[in-house]
Amino acid sequence: MTVTDPDVSLNGHAQLSLSTKAARNLATTTKSEPQMQGISPRWLLRMLPWVEVSGGAYRVNQRLTYTVGDGRVEFTNIGAQVRVIPQELRELSLLRDLDDEETLGALADRFAQQEFAPGDIVIRSGDPIDRICLIAHGKADKVATGKYGDKVVLGVLADGDHVSHHDVIGSGGEWDFTVIAVTACTVLTLSRRALQDLAELSDPLRAHLEWLRARPTLSQNKHGEAAIELSAGHSGEPELPGTFVDYQTSPREYELSVAQTVLRVHSRVADLYNHPMNQTEQQLRLTVEALRERQEHELVNNREFGLLHNADLKHRLHTRTGPPTPDDLDELLCRRRKSRFFLAHPRTIAAFGRECTKRGIYPTTAEVDGSPVMAWRGVPILPCDKIPVTETNTSSILVMRVGEDDQGVIGLRPPALPDEFEPGLNVRFMGVNEKAVISYLVSTYFSAAVLVPDALGVLDNVELGR
Repeated sequence: MTVTDPDVSLNGHAQLSLSTKAARNLATTTKSEPQMQGISPRWLLRMLPWVEVSGGAYRVNQRLTYTVGDGRVEFTNIGAQVRVIPQELRELSLLRDLDDEETLGALADRFAQQEFAPGDIVIRSGDPIDRICLIAHGKADKVATGKYGDKVVLGVLADGDHVSHHDVIGSGGEWDFTVIAVTACTVLTLSRRALQDLAELSDPLRAHLEWLRARPTLSQNKHGEAAIELSAGHSGEPELPGTFVDYQTSPREYELSVAQTVLRVHSRVADLYNHPMNQTEQQLRLTVEALRERQEHELVNNREFGLLHNADLKHRLHTRTGPPTPDDLDELLCRRRKSRFFLAHPRTIAAFGRECTKRGIYPTTAEVDGSPVMAWRGVPILPCDKIPVTETNTSSILVMRVGEDDQGVIGLRPPALPDEFEPGLNVRFMGVNEKAVISYLVSTYFSAAVLVPDALGVLDNVELGR
């Protein structure tokens, strides 16, 4: 007798009832909807206020700003030899309006490369302002002496940052801060003597420097915007200043981007296998989830409008020691008002938690849309796995103020679309081909805009492995 005999169970005893394996052939199983591992909380899409954009573009009008050319410079290298890219020198405010490529190339060749070990002084307070320094690689602290004699860290300089001053084209002035290398640093320096020697040989450079010396000082506020002349605290009948508010003549426009796909469903599947779940609906549900995930990825990483690439360079900070510490997050918060939330990779949040534990600090929690999340100074820290983690195990932390009323970060989407399925997303029937395959075009339109520069801050080069 074999174990396959229906009257005998596997352990040799007679079977007294129908087996569950056989019974399932006649029973209807309880099924789940199709599951998908790639679905994330998508906090950014949930937290951004969305503004409906007619005409496919959104223009951000701002006051006229004088401070241009204060960005970061880029370099090339052959082995250990580093050279600044000539056109990148226009990121320095002193050279912003110099567009002669031959002169820029000659300037780039006159930068001398210097290597500094950790703890070395790159610039000493009290020394004459006689050079321009470009940080090609490494990290350095910009420090000064406080009111009571202690050391005060004014900021952190890293790859692409520079130290320059208008007095370098004159003959006076002293540095009022010290730059100390935190890590091994490669610095390119251009001395005043080298600049003057080249000016004697280059008519465009000589004319540019003479124009800089003769140019009147532009009246501006601490943000670099053209000042609005006012009078306050006066008495009697003095003549009041006249003024007007100047605007940028070429404001930035954000065009709506698109993410699309064609969903195909065979008519036989749609006709015969729609019970108990509608196959077309399930296919569409998962397709929309994938599009929304891609939408959030683009809002973070797109080079045209993504938040990582559109943060103002003055609001891109570096960690003081490498891992994300409470000091670093405080530095982000103090540079803007009404910060609504942080956005960080889950591994970055874990790294911040470890740093807090080392100091005996326990961050509070905040409730956002019914979910408890970690918070710092009352500002929620929301996870976003779309923020990249580099091969060197570093990432970034974003913090932002949101909404048009607060001049913050906003999401952009079109008003009501034809065949709209969700806000900013539509599904359009494309027909049935000769193979009886039904096609649907699924599209979502979106973008993001930063209304004023201080609405968005980024903490770069956050180390996760310590």
